Amino acid sequence: MKKLPKSILLSVTLVATAGLIGCASTQTAPEQPAPAPEAKPAPAPEPAAKPAPAPLDLSPPPNDTYQVVRGDNLWDISKKPGIYNDPYQWPLIYKANQGKINDADLIYPGQVFDITRGNTPVEIDAAVSHARTRGAWTLGVVEESDRAYLAK
Repeated sequence: MKKLPKSILLSVTLVATAGLIGCASTQTAPEQPAPAPEAKPAPAPEPAAKPAPAPLDLSPPPNDTYQVVRGDNLWDISKKPGIYNDPYQWPLIYKANQGKINDADLIYPGQVFDITRGNTPVEIDAAVSHARTRGAWTLGVVEESDRAYLAK
């Protein structure tokens, strides 16, 4: 191999170096993605307007009915859990059905009685008081204490 003079070697080296420098200077760095804009928290949604409360329904609940079966009496009907769950409230049934019951001590299978709901504490207390203090009774006779209770 032939040896090149130093001046040529130096020139080739300078040209090569300049070319590399030039190439490097024309190359650009890969583009970095632009930073994402700073995320702002979404505004809190406006609270939904609360619906106006429903007006209180102060009307008594609807009445139920009960059909008398053989062996029933007002005491036993009244103590049923689906009726009043208290035998002493039987006068409430009597009073609500006074057009259907002639004598509180004598009812018949097949009769259909209204069972009032939403009785006031005063009405319940009056019924219980009457049941506790009614006194002696006789079949087929409307006792004076029953008449007084129905008149209230």
